[in-house]
Amino acid sequence: MSLTGKTLAAIAVMLMTGTAAIAAPQEFTTFPAPKARHDVKVTVVAEGLDTPWAIAFMPDGRILVTERTGTIRVIKDGKLLADPVAGLPKIEEFKQGGLLDIALDPDYAQNRFVYLSFMEKAVKGPDAKPRDQDKGNRTVIARFTDDGTAFKDMKVLFKGSLVDSGLHFGSRFAFDTEGHIYFGIGERGSQDRAQDLMDAAGKVFRLNRDGTVPADNPFVGRSDALPEIFTYGNRNPQGLATQPGTGLIWESEHGPQGGDEINIIRPGTNYGWPVITYGKTYGLGLKIGEGTEKAGMAQPELYFVPSLALAGMTFYDGGALPFWRGDLIVGLLAGGIARLDVEGDKVVATERLLTDELPRTRDVAVGPDGRLYALIEAGAPDGKLVRIDRK
Repeated sequence: MSLTGKTLAAIAVMLMTGTAAIAAPQEFTTFPAPKARHDVKVTVVAEGLDTPWAIAFMPDGRILVTERTGTIRVIKDGKLLADPVAGLPKIEEFKQGGLLDIALDPDYAQNRFVYLSFMEKAVKGPDAKPRDQDKGNRTVIARFTDDGTAFKDMKVLFKGSLVDSGLHFGSRFAFDTEGHIYFGIGERGSQDRAQDLMDAAGKVFRLNRDGTVPADNPFVGRSDALPEIFTYGNRNPQGLATQPGTGLIWESEHGPQGGDEINIIRPGTNYGWPVITYGKTYGLGLKIGEGTEKAGMAQPELYFVPSLALAGMTFYDGGALPFWRGDLIVGLLAGGIARLDVEGDKVVATERLLTDELPRTRDVAVGPDGRLYALIEAGAPDGKLVRIDRK
């Protein structure tokens, strides 16, 4: 039997998205506990933060923390400084939006570039995207130059679709070794946007670090898709992390009730929202979409019932917690952290830790000292930067 070009292409897509033979993923609590474990404790590094969202460790010893309310606070020598970083545009907080992620360029030592994501209010203008509403707000991705005291020379790299909503701004960053920056934007509370390739919502995007579109992005050259899109069908990406060794980009996706997911981000893949999901509607617990699987739509690596409200995450590569090296650590807004023991591209064991000590964990990051840090999200003065140490 001969195969046509269309048939071969269809098989290639099915293999790429993992749907040639759909294997149901495991739920978080069904995995065994890791064999090697640490007893850990939480130490407060700095407090007095107002709704902290993301952490960046600077080579000069400063720790920068974004506050969703619109400022970047500086922690130096264990003290929270009174003056925030200067040079930011005016950023307003609105529901889930405001000042969000921060990341240093992989070549920061040479170029001093820092990336920020934030919400801006706007009206539809001449640069409108196809699905923009007449007015509302959107996620902005911008690059700045850091001079040690202020951010300068703002360059906007991308603006999401303009939507009248306060939900699902997404916007964590990750980098690969080929000069690309990745970021996610949620479907802004309007679920069908995630399946619309002309809509800059419900997607993970990939750009060159100067804001141009990579020539090998999966939808480049199509008239029915935005060229910046790398994946789609993503409800609300809340974490992105690059796995050392493999270079794979992992994503934590904030789902509906019982629908949080961990995904590996692969080019051109449709992750299914809202057509397929393991989640239910809030409150009533009703079915969403068509079920939990469909040809052409990828399955998550694992999902969570109940939802633990996945947030920022990182692969741990430090020396302070040797049993955790190579593991994916995920912040949980429901409390604590999830440790995922990863071998290659597979999760093999899981555990949840520090549910009482970390009441609402917005971000986790590995410091230059090889220790694990986390942000406790709360309004001023209760927001905290903490460190997770062995007992």
